[in-house]
Amino acid sequence: MSRLPSTASSAASDPYDADRPLMLRCGCGQDHAVSAATSVEEASRNFVEATLVKALFPQDAVRRRFLKAVGANTARAAIASLLPVASLQAMAQERGPLEKKDLKIGFIAITCATPLIMADPLGFYKKEGLNVQLNKTAGWALIRDKMLNKEHDASHFLSPMPLAISMGLGSTQTPMNVATIQNTNGQAITLHVRHKDKRDPKQWKGMKFAVPFEYSMHNFLLRYYLAEHGVNPDTDVQIRVTPPPEMVANLRAGNIDGFLGPDPFNQRAVYDEVGFIHILSKEIWDGHPCCAFGVSEAFIQQNPNTFAALYRSVINASFMASLPKDRELIAKVISPTQYLNQPETVVAQVLTGKFADGLGSIKNVPDRANFDPVPWQSMAVWMLTQMKRWGYVKGDVDYRQIAEKVFMLTDAKKQMQMAGWRPPEGAYRKFKVMGKEFDPAKPEEYANSFAISKMAG
Repeated sequence: MSRLPSTASSAASDPYDADRPLMLRCGCGQDHAVSAATSVEEASRNFVEATLVKALFPQDAVRRRFLKAVGANTARAAIASLLPVASLQAMAQERGPLEKKDLKIGFIAITCATPLIMADPLGFYKKEGLNVQLNKTAGWALIRDKMLNKEHDASHFLSPMPLAISMGLGSTQTPMNVATIQNTNGQAITLHVRHKDKRDPKQWKGMKFAVPFEYSMHNFLLRYYLAEHGVNPDTDVQIRVTPPPEMVANLRAGNIDGFLGPDPFNQRAVYDEVGFIHILSKEIWDGHPCCAFGVSEAFIQQNPNTFAALYRSVINASFMASLPKDRELIAKVISPTQYLNQPETVVAQVLTGKFADGLGSIKNVPDRANFDPVPWQSMAVWMLTQMKRWGYVKGDVDYRQIAEKVFMLTDAKKQMQMAGWRPPEGAYRKFKVMGKEFDPAKPEEYANSFAISKMAG
């Protein structure tokens, strides 16, 4: 992904021109001046909705037939139910007054949260007029509950969590949105040092593993990796949910044999000489999503300007985090007690990719952890296939509808462009997991294609 020239401005794409009357292109394909009785907010909403209708139905005749058949109010309601119009409105306008300046954001003390965390000491929130209180939270179930109870305005999430919450899996059904992916890669399978002679997963039968949460990429990737080696994750091993900060202690105590967990705890196990890195998660799926930055749909609707400001803060922090030259500085600012509470050398090894593996080697993997914020909807579809595969969701799944509702790809691209990134094209990028290509156009076929799964019995 490349950066646009620093002189690039979002003004060129602004649909409004201050030197002429505000014009809207409506569903009929004609421009109309806004009447004096129309508010700027209403004009903005109408513009966004008309643009979306035209994008959905680019042919004039088809668009007219659609509007005549369902009526304008029904069309508006349908669009509002599918797309985050409020946030798009706020992003299309000049920066409006913030509805809420004091925000509470939850996070787990892992390097996956780097953009959210570094935005505090490096001033990204303050630049947008936000007073953010970062609340370190003990585990993912608590993260979920605090969002549902509205104790947090926004949160660090595991990227599958907003999908699960939106579907009512493991919690009350509440619409949630993934605004950005916080990080890609950044996980590993770490084993206890006593297992240095067990590098073949077929030797792991009977072992105990930890993952941070059921609805996590860690759980899905560990299950995928085990199954590809002929190990049934439900019957041949035990998989326990363990908060990330407790993983190394449980490894040391012998309560688990290994974990697929987030950094810095893989590297901390090596640093403490209790574990070794068996494989980085990028070797399973290079570029996989890990954590996400998320908000409730209600927060976006009630605070569109605040949400846009928060979005800008996180996107700009993500861009800085993506640059290798800044990784050592970032390690320094996120290591202190109030954030990760880890030795700076441990965090630096993770972020720079120059690390000891616990097996006597020094590795150099610059993208061990990366910070590409694009919430590809194909990623969401893959997560849903794994939920289906392992029995977390039953019955038919409307993969595309859920992915497009929860993963805010359009908004992310808009904010990336405004921050100076050149957003990628498309929404359903293909990728490979352990050499097997995933086609997001055929999710049910993919979910049914595995020899080992709940669906296969």
